This record gives sequence, structure tokens and C-alpha cells, in this order.
Amino acid sequence: MKPYTPAAHPAELPLSLLKHGFRRPFTALTAALAAATLSLVSGGASAPALADTPGAPGAAARAAPARAIQGATGPNVPALEKALRGLPDKDTTAALVRVGGNGSWHGSAGVRDLPSHRKALENARFRAGSTTKTVTAALVLQLAAEGRIDLDGTVQRYLPGLLTGAFQPLTVRQLLTFTSGLQPGATLGPENGEGYENRFKTLTPEAVVAASVAKGPYRGPGEGPGKKQRYDNIDYTVLGLLIEKVTGDSYAHQAAVRIFRPTGMRHTSFPVGPDPRIHGPHNRGYQKLADGRLVDATEWNMSDRRAAGDMISTTADLEKFLVALFRGKIVPQPLLDREMFTVPHIKGATMSAGLQRYDAGHGKIIWLKTGARPGYNTMLAATRDLSRTLVYSVNAVDAKGEQMNPVAERITRAAFALPAQ
Repeated sequence: MKPYTPAAHPAELPLSLLKHGFRRPFTALTAALAAATLSLVSGGASAPALADTPGAPGAAARAAPARAIQGATGPNVPALEKALRGLPDKDTTAALVRVGGNGSWHGSAGVRDLPSHRKALENARFRAGSTTKTVTAALVLQLAAEGRIDLDGTVQRYLPGLLTGAFQPLTVRQLLTFTSGLQPGATLGPENGEGYENRFKTLTPEAVVAASVAKGPYRGPGEGPGKKQRYDNIDYTVLGLLIEKVTGDSYAHQAAVRIFRPTGMRHTSFPVGPDPRIHGPHNRGYQKLADGRLVDATEWNMSDRRAAGDMISTTADLEKFLVALFRGKIVPQPLLDREMFTVPHIKGATMSAGLQRYDAGHGKIIWLKTGARPGYNTMLAATRDLSRTLVYSVNAVDAKGEQMNPVAERITRAAFALPAQ
């Protein structure tokens, strides 16, 4: 079967939807989702007992001791606990949350898998999706700090022969900021349809890029490199190839030695080749298909995503990465501020090199990156001064949907004290 090539990919920028109050309609999926188990486990006071969850098999959902280290400006623990109540529900089977900064809290809710209804594992590994892009951006900027990559250098210089003569010179910085003008590459189909049937097939990053190049660049007024920001996997797929060419090493090994090991991310890795499994403790991920079926999507070959979205991690590891990154321990501070905390001067742009800038109003700016793979939604987010940080993994049954998962939205609002819509 030939790889399916869509006209465009929906952007994984769900927090931007909060402004407009989008909600995903609830639809009945399966009776199994009605049975609920809740576990809230954090870092000081016991949580109050929770009322019986509608549809639970006779017994009230029980909360494990919930703790928090909370200062005067610490997390709103009741709001966070409320955000996690009632799982699993029609949209979400489990959720893992870590909130830090001025005070800290962490919790989990839902089930490890639908057949057994065992409570969700708080230390579970999960597919971190496009939060991988933040790691990729950090790797490129490290190499730039070492003088091995010039951000104003071109793809044509570093990867000769990759692009055809139809393309204008494309810079590394334009790849980092989604302003290259490259069109989406090949996929194996939508995750809620043909992609699920093809989930064990292999599509290499090289094939993804070749399909993009064959289309030529976007054309039309204002379509040249650096003139329009379009979020897509293709720019970071090319960056992965560039990292490998410059270092003479695999992308996964470079991520391990430059970021994962130095920051103590002991449970973060990339699958070996086309391995579809999540190794180590994990909660199952489920995907609602277009025909209404709910299927187990945990095993899935994501090798075509690689530098754009193939990472497997934990909330604790991503929190370590987030804090180290913002403190300038991964990318030198001047380069960090100039590239990761600066959005290009292009109308409508929200993405920098590997992060998204979100204006929450009242002077509150949040820098974040989201990720979505079938069965798993992820976010890492923080204020620039790290006074508040958030990492979550939400087991959403429509993780790639255009609207934000309701549980993820509640978590985000509670963590950053955003007003309700």
C-alpha cells in the first residue's frame, strides 16, 4: 500500500483553543469507560474522600493519600484534584500530572487498562509526541553553540541533494520556526482510520521528506521561506536528518548523551527502529476510530516521526527537562533567549524554536509544547521564571483531534489559574 499523503496536518497547538472556549462533544464509546478508578498521589495532606462515580460498579472511587508542597502562591490543590475526578470518562481513560514552581503537586487518575480497571500508574511511560520537537530544537541549538551548525546556514549546504532546484535557500532557523515553506510529507494514513490498520508498517523519515520534496514548496503570495509560519512535522523531520549528518551519529544517541543523561532523564528513550512497544510500566492508550470503534492503540510503529515525535518519556523526566532547559543548563542562556523565547516577526506566528508562546492575559505568558500520538496527549509548559510549571500526560481517546481534550483543559486551567470559559 502506498503511503497516504494528506493535504495538511492539523497543528498540535491545543492551548490556543482555550481562548475560544472550544469543547469536544461527548459521545458514548463503550460501557467499559463507565467504570471508574481514581488515584491522586502527590508530594503533604490527605485528599478528601470522593463521591461515588456515576456508573462505577457499586463502590465509591477511592483516593490514595494526595500530598502537596504548597506555599502562599503554590498550586490550587482542590482545583487540580477536581480536574482529575471522574476518570475514566467518555474522552479520557487516565491522566498523569506534575505541577511545580512555587510549590509542587503531582497526581494521577483513571485506569491502567480498560479490561482490568487497575488504577493508573503515576510513574507510567507514554508516547510524548511532539514534545520531542523541543528536544530536537535544543540539540540543534547546542550544535550551533559549538559552531557545528550555523542557524543562517542552508539545508542545501548541510544536506546537499535533499532539495530540488524548485526550492529557494532554506535556513536551519526557518526549519526551527516552521517557516521553511516545506509541504507535509507522506504518512500511513489518518490515525482514526487507515493509519490504525497500517500501524505496524514502517515509513522512514527519508521517505517522509522525499514525498514532501516531490510536491515542491508552497506557492503563492507570501509563501516564500521565512514569510509564513505553518506547524507541521516535516521541518523537524529534516532537522533530525541534519543532526545525524552533522554529528555522524544517530539522532536517538545524540539526544541520550546530550540531554537525557545529563539531566537525569533515566526513563526517556526512543524506540529501536520500528519497535511498536512501550517498554517498562505504562498505561494503555486507546483510539476512537472514525467508524465509532474504540481500539487499543498502545502498540504502534512511530519510526517515521523520530525527531518530530517518537520520544517515550514520563512526567517526572519531562519536568526535569523543562526546568533544566529554562534555566539555561541545556542551551546557553543568550541563545536560549534569542531562539527559544523569541517568536519570529511574522503575522500570526506563535511558535519559536521548539516552543509555543501563549498569552494568557493579565501579563501572564506561558511557554509550552504539546504532543499527540494515538492514545496519548502530552504537554510541558511553564512561565519564563519557572514560578509555575506543568507536565501532563492524558490518555485521550481522540488525541489527534482538533479540539482540546476536556481533562487536559481542566488541568491546564487549574495549574495556571486561568479563568473558566
